[in-house]
Amino acid sequence: MNKLIFGFTSVIVLSTSIIINIKTKKRNRLEAKADPQFTEKYFPQIMDHFNFLSLINATFSQRYLITDQYWRKGSGPIFFYTGNEGDIWEFALNSGFITELAAKQGALVIFAEHRYYGKSLPFGKDSFSLPQISLLTVEQALADYAVMITELKQQLAASACPVIVFGGSYGGMLSVYMRLKYPNIVAGALAASAPILSTAGLGDSRQFFHDVTADFENCAPQCRDAVRNAFHQLKELAERQDYSVIQSKFALCKPPSSAQDIHQLNGLLRNAFTVIAMLDYPYSTHFMGSMPANPVKVACQTMLSGPDLLTNLRNTAGILYNSTGMLSCFDLYSLYVECADPTGCGLGFDSMAWDYQACTEINLCYESNNLTDMFPPMSFTEADRDSYCAKRWSVMPRPDWLRIQFWGDALSAASNIIFSNGDLDPWANGGVRRSISPSLVAINITGGAHHLDLRGSNEADPESVLVARKTEADLIAKMRTLRKSSDIAGLHFLNK
Repeated sequence: MNKLIFGFTSVIVLSTSIIINIKTKKRNRLEAKADPQFTEKYFPQIMDHFNFLSLINATFSQRYLITDQYWRKGSGPIFFYTGNEGDIWEFALNSGFITELAAKQGALVIFAEHRYYGKSLPFGKDSFSLPQISLLTVEQALADYAVMITELKQQLAASACPVIVFGGSYGGMLSVYMRLKYPNIVAGALAASAPILSTAGLGDSRQFFHDVTADFENCAPQCRDAVRNAFHQLKELAERQDYSVIQSKFALCKPPSSAQDIHQLNGLLRNAFTVIAMLDYPYSTHFMGSMPANPVKVACQTMLSGPDLLTNLRNTAGILYNSTGMLSCFDLYSLYVECADPTGCGLGFDSMAWDYQACTEINLCYESNNLTDMFPPMSFTEADRDSYCAKRWSVMPRPDWLRIQFWGDALSAASNIIFSNGDLDPWANGGVRRSISPSLVAINITGGAHHLDLRGSNEADPESVLVARKTEADLIAKMRTLRKSSDIAGLHFLNK
């Protein structure tokens, strides 16, 4: 999902609170002209919402960001971002549409950090030990947000203010779930690039890496062929155990010495293409790493830059792993960590938290096979998941739990949810691509990568995302005041 690799912020400390200007290094000057200032605060959150005996209502400090710069106090809506698997500042820095819309609709904006991520660690440095990590569940996170919204509304004299939740990727899933589980608290949801179907075990396990491949194939069919041939050359070297040649071709810090090392190298390389496809924005970004504009195009140009396919493959992976050009060699086991999410868990504590979630509730049994995609065969079956998770976390996954708990594809009784997806995003086909009812609206964005619509305005944006944001704004304006699905049936929705 969203794996945060690098982040850049400038910090200004004022009195007892932290005010951080939303400015990234090398910020594209075409982004929103006026950035809001968020205040970083902490909310005393209940550790275990569902057991009155285990911790006797003990609390932890849950971080959130808030700005009332645009708020019509007491009457304007509350835009609440349901934080996902990473530091909440990274999502605030890369979701400018929410504050731009807040300026137009007079909204209070809150970005809440997900428990066990960033600085919201219930047990501090021990949060990732057993049994402490057991309180990391989707249900606990949703209850966190429900409690936070309810209490902050009381504190801010905002009881009459409707709440719209926003989220991207896993955060978009949480926004959907908030509307399903707490419709008394949440009036509507915008779920961008939310793979609520595939993560519930619905669909084809081959779809994800097929769609990653399609991004490169659509850029240039010969690009796909070059990638496939490069992996084939790597396989031949590995079968001959020409490990010194592999080290040289891929600038590895140490020569590989086993089949496991080759498996790790394949995973590292496949992950680079995955992230490049997700972040195929029409301008340079600094989210989940530093990416050039149109990185899929740049990757294909690199793959086709000469006859040495292995060197080209290494340099293409370097778009992600060595964007600064400062790495002298690639460390197989520090740049990429294999986990229960074949699309990558990222690095650091956040990767441990996501690995645990992928071992419990979130089903990510995706595979590559070199037939429907350009990558080496790398399976990750339910049995593989069971074995890995039992060894790593002493847990047994529940592959059908999200489908049972959060409705799966039986969503027709829900209302007031926008599902947006870009056709460049390999996560898109794991989500809702067709409108289900007049108030369960699918918006498909031609030329859009991973939750492009949540990003701030940029002059390089395709027309499709401008139309999508306008449609989303109109729907959200209706959601603020009309809660029944029939109330918004009169709007003309974008379904293409």
